[in-house]
Amino acid sequence: MDHEQLAVDTIRVLSIDAVQRAESGHPGMPMGMADIAAVLWGRHLRVDPDAPEWPDRDRFVLSNGHGSMLLYSLLHLSGFPVSLDAIRSFRQWGSITPGHPEREPHLGIETTTGPLGQGFGTAVGMAMAEAHLRAVFGNELVDHRTFVFVGDGDLMEGISSEAASLAGRLGLGHLICLYDDNEISIGGSTDVTFTEDVGARFDALGWQTLDIDGHDRHAVDTAVTNAIADPRPSLIVCHTKIAYGAPTLEGSAKSHGSPLGEKEIAGFKERIGWTLPPFTVPDAVYRHFRQAMDRGRSAHREWEARFSGIDATSRARWQAYFHPMPPSVGSLDYAVGSMVETRKASGRVINRLAAELPGLVGGSADLEPSNNTLIDGTPDFQDDPTGRNFRFGVREHAMGAAVNGMALHGGLRPFGGTFFVFSDYLRPAIRLAALMSAPSIFVLTHDSVFLGEDGPTHQPVEHLASLRAMPHLWVIRPADAGETAEAWEMALGRTDGPTCLVLTRQGVPVLDRAGLEGLVRHGGYVLRPGSDAVLVATGSEVAVALEAASRLEAAGISLRVVSLPCWQVFFGQDEAYREAVLGPGLPIASLEAGSTFGWERIVGSDGLSIGIDRFGASAPYQRLAAEFGFTAEAVADRLLEWLRGR
Repeated sequence: MDHEQLAVDTIRVLSIDAVQRAESGHPGMPMGMADIAAVLWGRHLRVDPDAPEWPDRDRFVLSNGHGSMLLYSLLHLSGFPVSLDAIRSFRQWGSITPGHPEREPHLGIETTTGPLGQGFGTAVGMAMAEAHLRAVFGNELVDHRTFVFVGDGDLMEGISSEAASLAGRLGLGHLICLYDDNEISIGGSTDVTFTEDVGARFDALGWQTLDIDGHDRHAVDTAVTNAIADPRPSLIVCHTKIAYGAPTLEGSAKSHGSPLGEKEIAGFKERIGWTLPPFTVPDAVYRHFRQAMDRGRSAHREWEARFSGIDATSRARWQAYFHPMPPSVGSLDYAVGSMVETRKASGRVINRLAAELPGLVGGSADLEPSNNTLIDGTPDFQDDPTGRNFRFGVREHAMGAAVNGMALHGGLRPFGGTFFVFSDYLRPAIRLAALMSAPSIFVLTHDSVFLGEDGPTHQPVEHLASLRAMPHLWVIRPADAGETAEAWEMALGRTDGPTCLVLTRQGVPVLDRAGLEGLVRHGGYVLRPGSDAVLVATGSEVAVALEAASRLEAAGISLRVVSLPCWQVFFGQDEAYREAVLGPGLPIASLEAGSTFGWERIVGSDGLSIGIDRFGASAPYQRLAAEFGFTAEAVADRLLEWLRGR
């Protein structure tokens, strides 16, 4: 009996039966890629279902995540904790088998996929992490590959070109991509929109490219073997037929995103001689896959033996990367009142933390001098893989996905930087980081219209409100250098989700926060006491709020000033703390150089929100402050008028 063929048939049958039972899903891709998957998992992949999070396991990423039943079938058959009951409950409430894979490393699911191209970009980040850690620790402890499945849609999305270009420049030889080239998308044949020579594109980007019949398992095996041996990243173009074997829907777009139907399924099963009831797996297939998994179990045992033999110094170093202690920045020793750009304070903090956290790595989208993201005293990764500076190039979207991949890989705390306005370019990656609880850090500088002369194309207005609307994302906009240091401590102390650090281009005064150190971790706190009204501000506007409060004091008004660097953390505090900060019954106003959208959560229905609900303008930032009413005098006058009119 050809157990591998039986395994392929089982993958196809499980996938189409689960989609049919759910009455929704994508049966065509699992049927088309079953041969490729059976070869990779059966002959090459080194994973251990008994220890799914073993550090030196191969990573497998299903970027074309709509074909999720392919992954769930493989996990179940290979002995990961994905049961037949979970397969039966595909796409149902509370199931561990949702419509698109969601990161659950203990189940063997390395990353959340579905938004096309994201998995590919994330896989590039995983390969970057592996290459760096292999250079640091040697291939006795780190020596694995990242395998990623992609479809036509993945390679149409622009992120794939960004990420592939980066991977080719970095020479990520342990990255292997298997491309399901079935020439079908939801709308029909890809000839309508996608006629480029993909192999030639990847050749030009510095990849090894191989072209095979994706239903010829010997050809798949040979190609993967050649890819493993090549020092370049590899793209294996696998020519397949969607819904391979279906009597009337093979090669049809109708099989992409809809169940095949009972008649088509019956015809397919008859064609392959399948007589077992739905969701029944032959014992021979379980044996086949679980014997294949012995390859990973053996590799894991060998790795554990090597790891147990390392000396105390190496063990402590490993601990510092994979299980770091919470960092502490300490005082930056800036004089109160001195003007310091929070982006520059951030750069100083990065370098102080880098000495404490060897796994802190990062870079920016070709904006290192402006974002202040360079780590001193370490080379660039592309020149020396032990280097901690990653030059992402003008590729914000790929950078975001790669940062996520490094964060998910383990052993590193990565960050990526760009101008705040260009968070639009990496927003899908930020969203997936939040969905996956990935501890990615995004350094976003030039945070308001006060970046000045570059004008409205570069001046973020709506971006704070937009990112604050994203669940599970911390958006921290510190008021000065001291808050910036504490913001970094928060970001690095967080292991269950991503953080955006939103920083100024212009200098802002260092505040007198004596006795208030550490309060940024609450999200918001009282910076200046007051009993008549409350003014809540963020970022560079906090200093303006304090000066406005001094002006109002001369008018007999006691204004409380609250710094609110992180809404999400503040709203996570208990009601007693929030009330103590905002004051029960006091009128509340807000001050922020951005959209007022959302500030009603703070100020209430009768509060005042001072903001900028239009695009900016090109001028020196001092002129913009005057024109937009963000001088202390203008803010004090606005508050006085509002309070007298109540």
